[in-house]
Amino acid sequence: MSIDPGSREALANIRALVLSELRAVDEAIRRGFHSPVPLIDQVAEHIVGGGGKRLRPLLVVLAGRACGSTETACVQAAAFIEFIHTATLLHDDVVDMSARRRGRDTANEIYGNQASVLVGDFVYSRAFQLMAASRSQRVIEIMADATNVIAEGEVLQLMNARDPDTTESRYLQVIQRKTAQLFQAGAEVAAVLSGASEEQQHALARYGRHMGTAYQLVDDVLDYQSDPQTRGKNLGDDLAEGKPTLPLIYALTHSAPERVALIRDVIKRGGRERLDEIMAIIESAGGLEYTARLAEAEAAQAFATLAALPETPYREALAALVRFAIARKH
Repeated sequence: MSIDPGSREALANIRALVLSELRAVDEAIRRGFHSPVPLIDQVAEHIVGGGGKRLRPLLVVLAGRACGSTETACVQAAAFIEFIHTATLLHDDVVDMSARRRGRDTANEIYGNQASVLVGDFVYSRAFQLMAASRSQRVIEIMADATNVIAEGEVLQLMNARDPDTTESRYLQVIQRKTAQLFQAGAEVAAVLSGASEEQQHALARYGRHMGTAYQLVDDVLDYQSDPQTRGKNLGDDLAEGKPTLPLIYALTHSAPERVALIRDVIKRGGRERLDEIMAIIESAGGLEYTARLAEAEAAQAFATLAALPETPYREALAALVRFAIARKH
């Protein structure tokens, strides 16, 4: 029986290739979260216990091995990439006033906004401690630039919120900065720490950027068609927060005037009261199909970058990771 490339089984097969490294990453994450301040430990345990696919650490480890690194070379890098991701989630949930993530109450819902922001700051600073321990000036430069770009992406997203005039170009800037940048940084750092050639470093940076963009575009599709129980998020979460993502932006420019007026009003107001109508408009305008095609195009570019790497099971796993990201939309 064939395995759906977007299934949990497919992801488990990819992870099995570097299982010992991922266990070491999990241990590094738990050590890094530890603090003598009890509240930090409590929030950290809540976050670690929330699970998640840990795609970014997986990408880092696979990229390092694809460049010929040893088993342990990229473990700390995978941990600090996950710390940066975790810190952004803690801050995001406060900004978005989110109450649920991955099917559980968010940290800010349980511990309050102040604790979430401050623990997010702790996690950020811990990430930079791990970066400094790498003793690589290039790694520190990559991550310093990446965190700055990610912060810009957060601000751009805030500027787009409840703005029905948000364009496709403006939206793509947000996801390339806010989501794809960390995938890009993780892949590039892995190549640097593995002693890869400059060509391979640049190739993996492009791989991460295209992979991350494709992943987020598929998430945009899933926000309007996925099973909330499976995904751990409600349908229309972005719409409820007044975030115009690509399916909605496409529908704005490919719908009748009365439908456009409805979409603009809902973006300005937020909420889910008219979600069924909006989903029907997006479907009839072809917004989901358009977004999925764009994700496929990004995936094709990610596949192309892997030609710079030698043929190994790890290179194939990087390709399989892209297939997993794309196949989730089905």
